[in-house]
Amino acid sequence: MPPPPRAWQRMLSGRRLDLLDPTPVDIEIEDIAHGLAFVARWNGQTRGDWPYSVAEHSLLVEAIFTRSLKAPDPKWQLAALLHDAPEYVIGDMISPVKAAVGPDYGALDARLTAAIHIRFGLPAALPVAVKRRIKAADKVSAWLEATQIAGFSETEADRFFGRPDASLLDGLSLILTPPANARARFLARHAELLAQL
Repeated sequence: MPPPPRAWQRMLSGRRLDLLDPTPVDIEIEDIAHGLAFVARWNGQTRGDWPYSVAEHSLLVEAIFTRSLKAPDPKWQLAALLHDAPEYVIGDMISPVKAAVGPDYGALDARLTAAIHIRFGLPAALPVAVKRRIKAADKVSAWLEATQIAGFSETEADRFFGRPDASLLDGLSLILTPPANARARFLARHAELLAQL
């Protein structure tokens, strides 16, 4: 009988991350930042000389999440920054692909998310209210990305993502950067938030 298929990935840090049974000790922020900086949002279908990375998206979601609160808690800001962290190993699948894959994708994502949260001092499962606010910030970011770099009209983006509150968008614009820059910005923001905990 052949051995079971390999379900782990070797990280650049040297860690060996088991995708089916991830543990917090095998999670390193440098691996997350590097992976997210090289994963393209929108399946790479964005305008510009660089792909729009999940690292850049994560920074945008955290910024919108922070704007939406009068007194943001650094713990939940960190959770917002890490909201798509599992994608450093499983990639960024667009919603129609996630729907086609079914519940197995959600279970894999949930296991990785729990390990990542524990690694950085967050609860394995976020409080519902916090998760809801992060999801709202994610939808605002999707609208902004859709209209600025992914070729959607505002009418189309309104239909799929909802029209965001203009105050959350004030002064925000997307400037695509090389992966090394996105990685450095992600690491710097992670360090700032961790220092506030």
